Amino acid sequence: MDEVKVIEIKKSVFADNDKDADLLRKELKDSGVYLLNLMSSPGSGKTTTLIKTINLIKDKIRVAVMEADIDSDVDAVKIKEATGIPSIQLHTGGMCHLDAEMTRQGLANVDLKDADLVILENVGNLVCPAEFDTGAVRNAMILSVPEGHDKPLKYPLMFSVCDLVVVNKIDVLPYFDFDMEKCREYVHMRNPKAQIIPICAKTGEGVEKLAEWILNEVKNWKNN
Repeated sequence: MDEVKVIEIKKSVFADNDKDADLLRKELKDSGVYLLNLMSSPGSGKTTTLIKTINLIKDKIRVAVMEADIDSDVDAVKIKEATGIPSIQLHTGGMCHLDAEMTRQGLANVDLKDADLVILENVGNLVCPAEFDTGAVRNAMILSVPEGHDKPLKYPLMFSVCDLVVVNKIDVLPYFDFDMEKCREYVHMRNPKAQIIPICAKTGEGVEKLAEWILNEVKNWKNN
């Protein structure tokens, strides 16, 4: 049987993206802008968490947000109305993730001279966004209680690449079979260095700790 030529497209795409992401990270460092990539599945509470957190930090550092979705501008409008900070919407044209070049295109529409921190709310799913380096300084993700504590076992890459795991909707813990200690165990199985912050974005419980983490991150990054 004749052999066929196999082209490793996926590997090539990832390699090129990694180079672009490293370059973007350097450019942002030179500009003094900290980029945080926030990921999660749909309905985990990303936007509500951002609103509560931004309102705690916006008087201390200058913040801008990029909202990524396949369509609509619902989240960008919601962020701008609830916080008053600059917020833009990125349409991915059906893509289930953002890569470094797509992130760069979004940043071109942000006034970086007036930003210390840009938060990228990535497209909602636990697979594709974890595969692409966006050029962010840190990756964070939100796991909501209704999703279950076993998600680090089912979506290993997402939890492996995240520096911070926010466990949201802890107000409904009594109503779901969610074991916080098992969750911690499974997260650290994937990433021993990952920090875990339980919160309830709806009531605000634990959000101050998340805000403190972000402020310390930006401060330490700027001083190094």
